[in-house]
Amino acid sequence: MRALVLGSSGGIGVALADALRGQGAEVTGLSRSGDGLDLTRQDSVASAAARLDGEFDLILNATGALVIDGYQPEKSLSAIEAEGMAAQFALNATGVALALRYFSPMLRQQGQSVFASLSARVGSIGDNRLGGWIAYRAAKAAQNQIIRTAAIEIARKRPQSIVVALHPGTVETPLTARYAASHPTITPTQSAHALLGVIEALTPQDSGSFHDWKGQPVVW
Repeated sequence: MRALVLGSSGGIGVALADALRGQGAEVTGLSRSGDGLDLTRQDSVASAAARLDGEFDLILNATGALVIDGYQPEKSLSAIEAEGMAAQFALNATGVALALRYFSPMLRQQGQSVFASLSARVGSIGDNRLGGWIAYRAAKAAQNQIIRTAAIEIARKRPQSIVVALHPGTVETPLTARYAASHPTITPTQSAHALLGVIEALTPQDSGSFHDWKGQPVVW
């Protein structure tokens, strides 16, 4: 099995790469700190993809950020800043679209292959009962639509492909450290093994869907 992990230097990305190697997979990892992969720059994504050879059975996008350039999650409409919102969309939405554009053509042509992107339950419109976190929620909701749309197109050329959004749980990483006090958390290793279990159980009929780390569907 050949796997590509985008964001392989982050908490969940490292755990996913380690778990895959533990299962005997050949893992290629790309990250901003390790390889200069910057999903907010189209030239960076295109260049990173051009350096890769061959096909992958699994492509995992583990990139993402909650606080970007010092902009904290908003508690109210009065806290919205245009630059902060644009930064959220650049990474958590447009960046995923660019990853799909340049890396999804490397999914295996024959047989089942998976492109999975880590989204967040707070990106669910139907599950939003608390409000707040407007930019992050909106960017993740946009990512979910991108995943759904890409799944439809990719299936036309690769009927056995699976393109999904995954909620990794509230994971003990620097991203959640300041905001997880009131929520039960899991370790990156627990999340990674759970996510890989969810991916293993997917079928092409699941393409274009959104699941959490327990394998349960998440409403859009």
